[in-house]
Amino acid sequence: MAPSNFSEDDRIERLARKRAGAKLGWYMHALVYLCVNAGLALISWQSGRPWFLFPLAGWGLGLAIHGLAVWLATGGGGLHERLLQAERDKLRDRQQG
Repeated sequence: MAPSNFSEDDRIERLARKRAGAKLGWYMHALVYLCVNAGLALISWQSGRPWFLFPLAGWGLGLAIHGLAVWLATGGGGLHERLLQAERDKLRDRQQG
C-alpha cells in the first residue's frame, strides 16, 4: 500500500468538514423551502385557489431526496464505516500474511 500524504487526523478532519457542509446545505435548502412555500401559500390564499400545493409537493419530494442522500450517506447507522473497516482489516491481513 502506498504511503499517504495525509495523517488519519487530516482524513477525519476533511471527512467531518464534508459531512458538516452537506448537512448545512440541507438545512439551508429546508429554510428556503419553508420561506418560499410560505410566500406562495399567501399568494395562493389571495387568489382563492390552493395551487401552491403543486410546488410544495414537488419541491418537498426534492427536499426529501436531498435529505435521504445527506443523512443516510453521512450516517447510515455506521454501516458504511463498519464495512470500510472490515475491508481495511481484510486487506491488511492479506498484506501481512
